[in-house]
Amino acid sequence: MATFISVPLKKSSEVDLVKPLSKYITASYPAGEEQAEYIRAVEELNKLRKNALGRPLDKHESSLEILLRYYDQLCSVEPKFPFSENQLCLTFTWKDAFDKGSLFGGSVKLSLASLGYEKTCVLFNCAALASQIAAEQNVDNDECLKAAAKYYQLASGAFSHIKDTVLSALNREPTMDICPETVGTLSLIMLAQAQEVFFLKATSDRMKDAVIAKLANQAADFYGDAFKQCQYKDNLPKYFYFQEVLPVLAAKHCIMQANAELHQSILAKQKKRFGEEIARLQHAAELVKTVASRYDEYVSVKDLTEKINRALTAAKKDNDFIYHDRVPEVKDLEQIGKAALVKATAITPPLSQKYTDLFEKMVPMAVQQSMSVYNQRKAETVNRLVGTMREATNLCNGVLASLNLPAALEDLSGDSIPQSIAEKARNIVEQGGLQSIEQLIKDLPELLTRNREILDESLKMLDDEETTDSELRTKFNQRWNRTPSGDLYKPLRAEGANFRNVLDKAVQADQVVRDRYNSHCDMIALLCKPENELNSAIPSANPTKTLQGSEVVNVLRSLLSQLEELKKERETLEGEIKAVTFDMSTTFLTALAQDGAINEEQLSLSQLDKLYNSYNQRVQASLCTQEELLGQVQTAHQEFSSLKQSNTEANQREEVLKKLASAHDSYVEISSNLREGTKFYNDLTEILLKFQNKCSDIVFARKTERDELLKELQQSIAREPSAPSFNVPAYQSSPAAPGPTPAPRTVFPQQPQVQQQSQSNPQPPPRPPPPNITPQAASTTPTNTPPTGPPTSNPPPVAPPSQAQGPPYPTYQGYPGYFQMPMGYNPYAYGQYNMPYMPYQTTPGQGGYPGAPPPGQPYQGYPQQPPQQPYYPQ
Repeated sequence: MATFISVPLKKSSEVDLVKPLSKYITASYPAGEEQAEYIRAVEELNKLRKNALGRPLDKHESSLEILLRYYDQLCSVEPKFPFSENQLCLTFTWKDAFDKGSLFGGSVKLSLASLGYEKTCVLFNCAALASQIAAEQNVDNDECLKAAAKYYQLASGAFSHIKDTVLSALNREPTMDICPETVGTLSLIMLAQAQEVFFLKATSDRMKDAVIAKLANQAADFYGDAFKQCQYKDNLPKYFYFQEVLPVLAAKHCIMQANAELHQSILAKQKKRFGEEIARLQHAAELVKTVASRYDEYVSVKDLTEKINRALTAAKKDNDFIYHDRVPEVKDLEQIGKAALVKATAITPPLSQKYTDLFEKMVPMAVQQSMSVYNQRKAETVNRLVGTMREATNLCNGVLASLNLPAALEDLSGDSIPQSIAEKARNIVEQGGLQSIEQLIKDLPELLTRNREILDESLKMLDDEETTDSELRTKFNQRWNRTPSGDLYKPLRAEGANFRNVLDKAVQADQVVRDRYNSHCDMIALLCKPENELNSAIPSANPTKTLQGSEVVNVLRSLLSQLEELKKERETLEGEIKAVTFDMSTTFLTALAQDGAINEEQLSLSQLDKLYNSYNQRVQASLCTQEELLGQVQTAHQEFSSLKQSNTEANQREEVLKKLASAHDSYVEISSNLREGTKFYNDLTEILLKFQNKCSDIVFARKTERDELLKELQQSIAREPSAPSFNVPAYQSSPAAPGPTPAPRTVFPQQPQVQQQSQSNPQPPPRPPPPNITPQAASTTPTNTPPTGPPTSNPPPVAPPSQAQGPPYPTYQGYPGYFQMPMGYNPYAYGQYNMPYMPYQTTPGQGGYPGAPPPGQPYQGYPQQPPQQPYYPQ
């Protein structure tokens, strides 16, 4: 009775986890101890997969522990890596657990770039191995029974979990072994077996019959549900596995019902209900009789049958002689109660007792993505504050340059270089002058071209693979059932379009910088010249020494000094703003643990407001202070200009000094812009190289998937049957002359029946002529000679073992005996009945067959044999 059902394991192809995961870690994390630790963890994960799936597993708890540990590790890794077809693409291939395959096609398998698919298949193997371990337990041992119940409930819970999650995890049609209907059925089977184990435990512990009856009745109910699930699902009985399982389930259903009736009859006997006792025992006997007659090859019920029959015989004897209680109908009996002591184990990782997270220090992908968005928001805030201050500084410099300040205050003599202009000239020379800017301008197109080539090559890989995928989809139509490349590459193409847009804007910005350099190139070159050449290039003007020490000059110098202090404060403030740091990962991790999700926008904006609110106020105060100072400078400069002597030379000199001051400011800004542009292109190159690697990886993964799918399609085409029918040429389907179709030879000992048959058969049409061969000795056998006895020289003919027995050959007039049939039509005649082997001779250009001879005459050209008695009766 203790025949338990176990589930076979799925088989997986080998997958290299080290290369893609290590590549992602190297690209995502800076070099150092943390990166090295993650790479070592990847190697351990790869070893764990090989131990769990790369070798046959023993039916032991240690093997199940390895599978559970690998499943737990997959659950912890899933949120920490971007596993998807268009990011970190790992293709997992698994074979159907129940499909045995065919000679040419192999077994059914499915390849998917989905970690959810890997998790589902690994959990299936956990459940299957748990069922195998439970089936191996000794039912006569209490500890083994407890272990079996535990493993069956674990298997039931795992199958039930797969049923609930497989469709969402795969996003496509799964193989039949892990489809919801199949795993739902397996879950019911495992739960029924767990209940049966509890029944066996209660029986061995000699618990009350009422309890045992309820446990058995509940087990019968579970087995009945499982049987119906197998029976009514159209796709399940197609599997050979389920065809073998169905009889066991039906037998177990009857056996558990019989046990329930047996123990309930004992309870009825204790309550003096002897008629009920007999009725239940009779029902139990009928149930086990059904099992013995239908399912004896699957389950043995000999012991149970004997036990029930003994109890039934004793009960009938006692009732007939003593009690005379009426035996009710089975339908009138009270229903037996049910007691379910089993429940499917909930699948909540970690399932392993020895589990340690290999990637414990790595933050989940949700946190990584939130951190990325937070860093972008932070960079935008910093750039906005710094950009606001730089714009204000450029505005201040522009206003002062238009007023020729502070050069106008330093050029009171009218014939020497103002000190501010001399300092600006030295500053330009120290930064490299025109040569440094020209070199930076020259490098920009090369950097731009390199980035464009990387981007174009990346997109070309996507285009080529998408073209191939479209061609194969057109060729195979519905059979090409993988995700279209056009849909899969949409995020990558959007990213590529964004990169191209960035490059186009960068080209426009480069052109603006180049135009600005061209407009100030002459003045910048003038500032790069020696001091004496610079002094001679500046026009002289009448001295204005009378303004030296005047109040307006002192006011302007004070205001300019305040503006310089304001600029220095901004530089310090800019450094402080850039130096602000805060680790948001802790905040995001806390939110993820508490709520299961991260509201990144709310958390980021709140934290950024705390960090930069004070700096924002200081920037706004600096802008207000500059605006007030520039207003006072303009007012004081108007008074200063009215006091100066106005003439043409003075105006020319002032105009040149303004251009020199503006050229210096432009040089500083252009140099800064070009260096930022160079850094931008270099940084963009690294980003585009990562983008190229991502495109290369996904194209390679798609190519591997394409090859696997092509191989599967070839195998499926090989498994398909040929055309059901085809037109046969007329000369093959229609014989040359109609005649009886010979059947396998059968010896009938009753002679009169054969004679009657030969007399009732109609006359055949004329025999077709034989081939033209060399005549040899021939003999004729009389047609109507009665047999005198069995031949002594000819053994009785024996039909080939592969042919079915049929009626004897009919005998007609003109057919003296079986052995005299034309050799061209009887392949069995040669070597039998003392007939020699006649080689068939072919002659090129041989003419047609001769006509049939007159009745009773032999064919010309046929070998003649001496007269002898035919074996078959005439």
